[in-house]
Amino acid sequence: MPNETILAAPAKLLIVEDDIIFANTLNRRLTKHGFDCVQVDNNNDALLACHRHTPDYILLDMKLERESTLSIITPLRKLRPQSRIILLTGFASIATAVDAIKLGADDYLSKPVDSQTLLATLKGSKAETIEVDSINEDPLSAEQVEWQHIQQVLKANQGNISATARQLSMHRRTLQRKLQKRPQSA
Repeated sequence: MPNETILAAPAKLLIVEDDIIFANTLNRRLTKHGFDCVQVDNNNDALLACHRHTPDYILLDMKLERESTLSIITPLRKLRPQSRIILLTGFASIATAVDAIKLGADDYLSKPVDSQTLLATLKGSKAETIEVDSINEDPLSAEQVEWQHIQQVLKANQGNISATARQLSMHRRTLQRKLQKRPQSA
């Protein structure tokens, strides 16, 4: 069998995220870095996808529309004991991080997160160990990061513009203007 090349299968990644735009962005960026991504938006589908697709990595948004993914960390760990489970949230707290790790998550990241940090965490290493030149993508612009943060706060306030503006210390009309100007995706 001279000169026979064996190609390694891409690492399988399960993305559990109910923000479809953010999930698609994660999927697109991580696919560029060799992951075979499957995305779902609720706990039941996450457990089913974990069983069907046997992911090597699992990326969980902690707070879905009507449920928390903290409740499925233990069953996911039982289904895939070797998988690396990362909890990603816009509602970071020390107590939640401790709970997630105790339940079986390998790591915990706060949104917004840059691709370099996410890739390093998925691979179980420090961000400094990945060379910047090895990541061929533009970082999110300040406007894109702000947009994602506003969307998360708006979602947490169930679409209430006034409550979101108060939480962001912003005038309601300013928030409405920002919501009308969606930044271009990277």
